Amino acid sequence: MSNGWKNSMSKNKHPYVFIAPAVIILTVFSIVPIIVAFLISFTDLDLKGLADWSNVSFIGMDNYSALLSDELFHKSIFNTLFYVVIGVPLVIVFSLGIALLLNYGTSKLFTVFRGVYYMPSITNIIAVAVIWGFLYNTEYGLFNYLLSLLDVEKIPWLGEPTIAKLSLIVLAVWKGIGINMIIFLAALQGIPKSYYEAAEMDGANRWQVLRNVTIPLLRYATFFVTVTTLIGWLQFFEEPFVMTNGGPLDGTISMALFIYQRGFQFSEFGYAAAGSFILFVIIIIITLVQFKLRKSDTEY
Repeated sequence: MSNGWKNSMSKNKHPYVFIAPAVIILTVFSIVPIIVAFLISFTDLDLKGLADWSNVSFIGMDNYSALLSDELFHKSIFNTLFYVVIGVPLVIVFSLGIALLLNYGTSKLFTVFRGVYYMPSITNIIAVAVIWGFLYNTEYGLFNYLLSLLDVEKIPWLGEPTIAKLSLIVLAVWKGIGINMIIFLAALQGIPKSYYEAAEMDGANRWQVLRNVTIPLLRYATFFVTVTTLIGWLQFFEEPFVMTNGGPLDGTISMALFIYQRGFQFSEFGYAAAGSFILFVIIIIITLVQFKLRKSDTEY
């Protein structure tokens, strides 16, 4: 009996061998840093503390109290929500729309367009910043030049806080469409043709097929895209970092950029860790709410 038990245990080890690399990577690069950041958030760790740990002091909830009264942190939260509320729906709608158009196309030209729309998502952010920096330039930019042909005054694309936020959203939407488009395309091509044939036999037009067949069958892909896109936009960092560095007047600073500046520019690692943990909690709460809503919708 003992030999049989050993053989059973030996066979049951194989699944763990396969998942071990992923679990190790997740633990080392995700779980451990989260725990370390949480512990650091209760200290006054800075450059002196990194050089000599005896200079690090436990300060309890002081970092969190300071964040609650930090107007710049409040502004970063508002800006992040501004990005999320406008940017996430735009990315989902444009990604789905382009995926539907490309899926209906049958010529080789549509295959080329798949690459064209996907390319921005894999383009280096520095190259993107150079190109869009020229487009947004107030004096010599292409956008203002085109507006001048229509006798429209120059727009300070990156010089006024609200316009700058909208400009960064346009850039981020353009860059973020590609990956989600591929996900929607894969989901569209996985829909059995029998559903469309049945709808056609019932006399449904294209709009009715889209509304009653295609969109409902894309619910899992839409949910996945919504969750991942929302998480990505809550961590909005690259665009304000390379385009405006949080300006003008901190008008484009996001929570992720605020954390970066506090940690790596001002060396306030404990303060930055507290901010990062608050961002982490916000992401977890919003993600759990989405899963809860999704579960309720499924049950309904």
